[in-house]
Amino acid sequence: MDLLLATVVAAAVYGALYGIRLYRSDARLPADLAVALEVGSTRTTATGSAIDRLGMRYAPRVLRMMGPKRVDKVRRKLDMAGNPGGMTVDRYAARLAVYGGLGALTSLAMLMNGQIVLAVLFLVYGLFWTDVTIRSATGRRRDDIERTLPDFLDVLAVVVSAGLGFRQALERVAEKYEGPWADELRITLRQMDMGVSRRDAFEQLRKRNASEQVSMFVSALQQGEELGAPIVDTLMQIANDMRRTDAQNARRRAAKAVPKATLIVTSFMLPGTMILIAVGFYYASDINFNDLLGG
Repeated sequence: MDLLLATVVAAAVYGALYGIRLYRSDARLPADLAVALEVGSTRTTATGSAIDRLGMRYAPRVLRMMGPKRVDKVRRKLDMAGNPGGMTVDRYAARLAVYGGLGALTSLAMLMNGQIVLAVLFLVYGLFWTDVTIRSATGRRRDDIERTLPDFLDVLAVVVSAGLGFRQALERVAEKYEGPWADELRITLRQMDMGVSRRDAFEQLRKRNASEQVSMFVSALQQGEELGAPIVDTLMQIANDMRRTDAQNARRRAAKAVPKATLIVTSFMLPGTMILIAVGFYYASDINFNDLLGG
């Protein structure tokens, strides 16, 4: 058993040293992977860049194993997350290769020691950590957009009512905002400049975001355009509906928080308090339970 464990550790060390050598080598990468690596390096951390370089040569193999359907699904997830840290599909595959390989080696080492639970945890970590980071980034991005959107619509309605067309007003207001919603609007405006119709551009905006308020905004905008409703009234109505929805969601979250707090109190704080009181009473009264029980 000790010999097998030593062999696994030696293989892990050799793999790490071999990976460092590949990382420092000047091997030529495919053009699309090299571009992804270069572009993303301006947005990711030094650690993330090192992991990407280490696993980039294995990215094509991982993408082939994933298959076209899953690759498209991952691409859509990255779009909804805003490509956090400059992550592309190729970078996703590279990190999956590195984390998955390290997780598998560590899991094998834990199995050699009989640590089945730790082996499963390390394997799950290696296979799903990248997806967890994407999901977290998607949630943060959605919250930022939903927090910005009502105020943005109010400002947009004021600019449109001042006499500017919707296209010019959208561009003017987007320049004054920063964050994920401003980035999405710039992408939409760029698509419209390239000849995409306004309806198709906003439909793609809806697909890039997992926000209910963005979907509400696009639907109301398209319906107002079809029915010929004044754009200012449509924007103000959308903003009011979003604030009403935010208030309902806040009340719903508050209602869910009360049972959770009660469960924590009754499950942990109350038993702990009772034990503390009992122990304090025992030491303060100086009772000898052996005498009481006849021992």
